[in-house]
Amino acid sequence: MALIVPFDGSPLSKTALARAVQFRTVLEEDILVVSVIPKNNTEYARSRGWLEDTEPFDAERVVSSLRAEVANLAPEAEFHYIFVDRNAPRGTIAGRIKRFVRTHEGTIVFLGSENAGRIISALTVGQSVAGDRSYDTYIVTNEAPPTIETLDQNQPLEDTVS
Repeated sequence: MALIVPFDGSPLSKTALARAVQFRTVLEEDILVVSVIPKNNTEYARSRGWLEDTEPFDAERVVSSLRAEVANLAPEAEFHYIFVDRNAPRGTIAGRIKRFVRTHEGTIVFLGSENAGRIISALTVGQSVAGDRSYDTYIVTNEAPPTIETLDQNQPLEDTVS
């Protein structure tokens, strides 16, 4: 049983991780963080802020950077990463996350998503991951979510995000 956080370093994924840390204090479950990285896709890595504009793709650097970010935000979390093909077809990243959740017996997935819950034409990773019924999904759509008093008493959100 674990709390799972798909993580790409975006502000919403950081907030989702912070919320998972809060829930951990109450539920006493492990936090597993997973990053899905398209191999040798420099443009994708740059768009996520994993690489500088002129930097070539370096898988080790990307993984190291994500791992350090997670360790800084949630030292008790266990970091995992999955590589996918450079031009992975639509649905691949979501599929790998869903497989990870099932394999690691995830009970709640904490998902930072700008699009989840909105009507849009393109299918997002968030919508696909949230659609699985073998686990619950906590969707974070606000970088500064409302305070949940009971959780905040055990672990203030701003202590993790800031």
